[in-house]
Amino acid sequence: MSESTVRCWLVEREVGDRDFVTLVYATPDGSRYQQRQRSSTALRTGPEVTAATEIPEDELEPVPDEETRERYADEVDRTAERYEPDEPI
Repeated sequence: MSESTVRCWLVEREVGDRDFVTLVYATPDGSRYQQRQRSSTALRTGPEVTAATEIPEDELEPVPDEETRERYADEVDRTAERYEPDEPI
């Protein structure tokens, strides 16, 4: 198990049915990501969703296609320009 982490930025937030919100954090180059699901209740009462977070390297998955990698990299740039890493978003 790796102890090193990577700063990942919020690139996608999708509200689904059944009261769940899917959050996607990606690496700055858009090549790896982590998807998290939280209930909308947990979003209101739990820890804040921040612009960036540190994720252990071994918990990141490769992004499967070039188009998504480019979109994630673009979103990281936009998010990083507008928010500080620990700023609620």
